[in-house]
Amino acid sequence: MTGEPGGRHVVVMGVSGSGKTTVARGIGAVTGLTFAEADEFHSPENVALMRSGVPLDDSNRRPWLADIALWIAARAAEGRSTVLACSALRRSYRDVLRQGAPQVDFVHLHGPAEVIRERMARREGHYMPASLLDSQLATLEPAEPDESVLVLDVSLPPRALVAIAVRRLGLPLWTPVGKPSEGMLG
Repeated sequence: MTGEPGGRHVVVMGVSGSGKTTVARGIGAVTGLTFAEADEFHSPENVALMRSGVPLDDSNRRPWLADIALWIAARAAEGRSTVLACSALRRSYRDVLRQGAPQVDFVHLHGPAEVIRERMARREGHYMPASLLDSQLATLEPAEPDESVLVLDVSLPPRALVAIAVRRLGLPLWTPVGKPSEGMLG
């Protein structure tokens, strides 16, 4: 999706296990926005810390967030729109991500800790243990009134979250040439 100077940029945010990746991929699938997973920007040292149950601090997060903002900036310079799955737990973290493009919208997947903890316990192959959920919840700063953040209930099914986010953000649907419109809105 192009057209607007710098494109559109959406960050699906929330604590680990809230469904960020599923919803961000869904938004990308129905809109054509280029998807990225913020976890893939972590250094091996950050991954090792989290895997061993050690929460990251701001000194660990700073270079990670800067790399993500640079990725957004590069896509914006190309006129490409993006959707990113990223925790973005603090206002200061969201401010760093906003440096990547003139307009970055956030979709915050928020809900009961019990629901999220249960999801984390069922996940396989992810380095983030459920034991770190409490530290993420303690770090989370709700959006301030001047931030462009759409808060959605994590208890809703992913298809519904994608549909609500696309509609409320005014993102156009995308259909690949020669293929029927399918995906998470159908």
